[in-house]
Amino acid sequence: MKSTPARDGFRMPAEFDAHDGCWMLWPERPDVWRDGAKPAQAAFTAIATAILASEPVTVGVSAAQFLNASERLPPGVRVVEISANDAWVRDTGPTIVRDANGRRRGVDWMFNAWGGLDGGTYFPWDLDDQVAAKILQIEGFDRYRAPFVLEGGSIHVDGQGTCLVTEECLLNPNRNPRLSRAQIEAGLREYLGVRTVIWLGRGVALDETSGHVDNLACFARPGHVVLCWTDDRGDPQYEISRDAERRLRAARDARGRRLTVHKLHQPGPLHLSDAEAASLDARPGTRPRRGGDRMAASYVNFYVGNRCVVVPRFGDPRDAAARRVLARLFPTRRIVGVDSREVLLGGGNIHCITQQIPRAGARPRRASAIPARPRKALS
Repeated sequence: MKSTPARDGFRMPAEFDAHDGCWMLWPERPDVWRDGAKPAQAAFTAIATAILASEPVTVGVSAAQFLNASERLPPGVRVVEISANDAWVRDTGPTIVRDANGRRRGVDWMFNAWGGLDGGTYFPWDLDDQVAAKILQIEGFDRYRAPFVLEGGSIHVDGQGTCLVTEECLLNPNRNPRLSRAQIEAGLREYLGVRTVIWLGRGVALDETSGHVDNLACFARPGHVVLCWTDDRGDPQYEISRDAERRLRAARDARGRRLTVHKLHQPGPLHLSDAEAASLDARPGTRPRRGGDRMAASYVNFYVGNRCVVVPRFGDPRDAAARRVLARLFPTRRIVGVDSREVLLGGGNIHCITQQIPRAGARPRRASAIPARPRKALS
């Protein structure tokens, strides 16, 4: 497409709107996923299974892993052959936009592995930069190629014209060094169809994506934001979360509303063990991981499906409390906890490895009042 989504009347729907399905990619590279990626493949399978109970799931798989993935994934998952450098479809896949008539198109962002040669996670990333175009061709959607670097995990929208981002990520010179803040914001308006951009400061402490917003904060529904939190004053996340809270409470969304902030206390802190680090292959161009490294663990990195919310579970004492908070915020959906430490070891979590396909012609869900007694969360 030669125009932009906004000029053509398209905008990005909220994740809590209805979906036609969800895309994932299959993990296999041994320098990112330990023990030949087998533990990660088990975690991805569990996540795909949880989402499949709510909506169709498609998994892109390399030719070498096609038979293995087809055997491991549950019946009903569509398995398609796609070459990629890794499995982070939130960042490499397309952002689907929709117009008032329900027609869908896709935005294909430029991708440089979270910083290119200046702090990026791995090299090369050329196959990842082709993933969005391949998915759009399979889905049959027209494609907009955005003229700047952006990852899907660095944005979060309410579906009503508001977008959350972080300065740490979008203003990082390893993404778009020639673009000013105003130019990046203009690009978000053109390619997401939003009117208001709310800038938070830093993302979750030590997040190797340079502070993606989807690990820090997201919309549960219009006017309501879930925020990664800690009460520990000695934790590096403490001031980051409080700064984000101040900015959110001072902001107004695209419809002039003040935002309600719901705190979701982080787990841990969690660290990479020596054994986990030793089970990763070394490869030139890949960021090394070492035993004792703190991981950017956050319950905010969940996926909102049609009838469920799939949330990380870490074997941490705060797991159950996180599910209770989300049960209150999503009263019409089942809250399904899935063990996802293996995904965290690779550098992200459930939201990072999923990408929703909004339903054609779907209208936004009406926001429900928070009930006095939350629905029971599932383990």
